Amino acid sequence: MKKIFFRTLAVAVLAAGLTGCANDLNISSIDPQTKPSADPTALLAKCYATLGLTGQKGVAGNGDLSDDEGESGFYRTTFNCMELPSDECVWAWQTDTDIPQLTNIAWNSSSIRTQWVYTRLTYDITLFNSYLSQVPDDEANKLNRAEVRFLRALHYWYMLDLFGKSPFKLDFNISDLPVEKSGKDLYTWIDQELTEIEPQMAEVGAYCNSENFGRADRGAAYMLHARLALNSEIYTKGEIKDYDKAISYCDLLIGSGAYELSKTAKNGYSGYAQLFMADNDENPQAMKEIILPIRQDGQKTRSYSGSFMLVSATRIAGMPDMGTTNGWSCIFARAAMVKKFFPTLSDCPISTEPAPAGATEAEIKALDQQDGSSTAQIVAKAGDDRALFYGGRGGGVRKLQTDAISSFNDGLSIVKWNNFRTDGQPTHDTEYPDIDIPLFRYAEVYLTRAEAYYRKGQPEKAVSDINELRKRANAKQISSITSDMDILDEWCREFYLEGRRRSDLVRFGCFTTGKYLWDWKGGAANGTTVDSHYNVYPIPATDVLNNSNLTQNPGY
Repeated sequence: MKKIFFRTLAVAVLAAGLTGCANDLNISSIDPQTKPSADPTALLAKCYATLGLTGQKGVAGNGDLSDDEGESGFYRTTFNCMELPSDECVWAWQTDTDIPQLTNIAWNSSSIRTQWVYTRLTYDITLFNSYLSQVPDDEANKLNRAEVRFLRALHYWYMLDLFGKSPFKLDFNISDLPVEKSGKDLYTWIDQELTEIEPQMAEVGAYCNSENFGRADRGAAYMLHARLALNSEIYTKGEIKDYDKAISYCDLLIGSGAYELSKTAKNGYSGYAQLFMADNDENPQAMKEIILPIRQDGQKTRSYSGSFMLVSATRIAGMPDMGTTNGWSCIFARAAMVKKFFPTLSDCPISTEPAPAGATEAEIKALDQQDGSSTAQIVAKAGDDRALFYGGRGGGVRKLQTDAISSFNDGLSIVKWNNFRTDGQPTHDTEYPDIDIPLFRYAEVYLTRAEAYYRKGQPEKAVSDINELRKRANAKQISSITSDMDILDEWCREFYLEGRRRSDLVRFGCFTTGKYLWDWKGGAANGTTVDSHYNVYPIPATDVLNNSNLTQNPGY
């Protein structure tokens, strides 16, 4: 990946011919046509780069899409739609466009943030179709073509999960509008596409090394296949229940011996914490768990949509160990997420007095230690290495729950994403993080198999898989599973702020219903139900008007 990505990225973005903004082109949003002509390796680099970058110049300028380039990236747009409406976090600045709609689950077919994720996904699919139209389907290109087909299937999975349907096209031309493929039909296509390309991809774990880290091998395809199958009942409205398939793909990954959980503490960082640090692309232990990362580098791959957002949005000036000089003070924890680690909110230690004016970082750390509110103390009190929160004095006094969303300090700070290296060496930049984003990691295999066993009526088989993750986190082992909420809570503890929570809540029948309420769900301080049509996002009204093949989701 180092050769394909870093060395050819510049030529890729120039040679691919994709230098215009989608809204500047007189075509539909899924078909941003140009007349591309590029070296296949360079264009392959662009296909991977679109996961972590937003345009041709880096942070901003000459973006792939118009509007706010920083908001337009693959990870940020999908993250916002998966996380901000969920029980995990809140975006503090409710005056930002369409943020209240996401916070309160109250968007509509004209909401700009649902349009952003739709446009990014469909733009990327067109890019992948462009690659596949240019690169010959022969033995020499079979491996690379299979990887791009995987990326296309991944994007169609996001469309299925977020929208329940997608404008669908497998070629690159301007004469035909995309057709609509939805529900069972789209599920079946992704299932068949993955089945076809898996034998053509590199062996499981082949890319878990410094040379190719960031490329998709068969392990990534198996993980996506397992994730697809786990959600089969939702995607097909009960027509298909592929839980056995989910288990079989998990077994292939567990039985491969290619991956391991990151378990061993290093220089004060737990095995879990190391997965989200600046050297997770060099630390062999972290690399063994990360099946497919989005590559990030503080010098070479800068954008406001990747790990820069994850670090900066969760920090405020004055916090110790920020890891960046840019604290946006945007994302804080909802009380519901804190309760996943503490029986009651009052069990979680926080500072109640502000730091003295002009206090140094060392002085703030000493006061936090005195209060018991440092991250290490919160982790110890929770009895779970995954409770990576900060409740100290740095940046102001925090609340554990708020009766009005007005500032970053209305909730506990989340410090899971950490732009420090485990070896203590400096990062590439003091502002832009080096943290690669684990899009798929091995822990998902255990929770996927556990949930699939539970749904098959075999909860006793789920216990050992969940305990594998709890053992790694130094958390108390469980002896039984008494309800599906036990599994849903474990998904949160293991994967919070990793861009998947809404999907899990929908699968457990919790996203819109009264089965589970959390703070500010539906716009109420203590949570309330919302209409079931919010289980999927709307197709942008403009695309429905411009393409007669598309239909709007019910309720919008």
